[in-house]
Amino acid sequence: MKIFSDPRFLVIYSAIVTIAFAVTLLCGFAAPRNQTFDVLTVHRIDFVEPDGTPRLIISNRAQFPGAFMRKKEYPRPDRRDTAGMIFVNDEGSEMGGLIFGGLKEKDGTIQNHVHLSFDQYEQDQIFSVDSGREDQEKFSAIRLGERGDYPIQEAYDASLIIDKLPKEQQDAEWKKFFATHQGDANRIYLGRSPDKSASLRIKDSESRDRLVIRVNADGNPVIQFLDADGKVTNELTATKK
Repeated sequence: MKIFSDPRFLVIYSAIVTIAFAVTLLCGFAAPRNQTFDVLTVHRIDFVEPDGTPRLIISNRAQFPGAFMRKKEYPRPDRRDTAGMIFVNDEGSEMGGLIFGGLKEKDGTIQNHVHLSFDQYEQDQIFSVDSGREDQEKFSAIRLGERGDYPIQEAYDASLIIDKLPKEQQDAEWKKFFATHQGDANRIYLGRSPDKSASLRIKDSESRDRLVIRVNADGNPVIQFLDADGKVTNELTATKK
């Protein structure tokens, strides 16, 4: 087959291959940047900046991401068996998210939850909205809190050590950690409790209830003032001033 070794054939063949490659490349560049799909089925979508910094992740349960801190993904100490989305700030650190799930267990009990939260800079959540059900107990709440100025990375590093200790030692070690990492507190709770009461609880910097405005399950309203030990110092009801 001398034709395949003929210089003219090789020149023509090379030209055809070059033209075909150029056409393919140009067609790729000419593809429309904006497209419309009727249905798009995916398991996970990662939105990133041009430099690769993650900004928003939407995922099913199986591929739900870990925790992001400065562009690095870490396993979650509390592995979330749920679907949802994670918000990430300009520096690649998690700043909140939305998760949800629900099912009926084999024993017939119902588990259902939705959680939306926003985090302090490089810290845990300071605002959250929750709604859920644990079998027959139903609840919904808005919570506002505050966090210390220490980086959450320090709490994560501590958890890797403390969680490996025997259960009876863990509480003491966490107490030592928070003795030097102060500032975390729940400050406001507004919601419906499993006992069917609805309340507004305003707390001090130690997460202790100090003012409670509540309507009990029987419909009776009450306002309570509490001291630092949780003792009611004054109470107002519809029939008592």
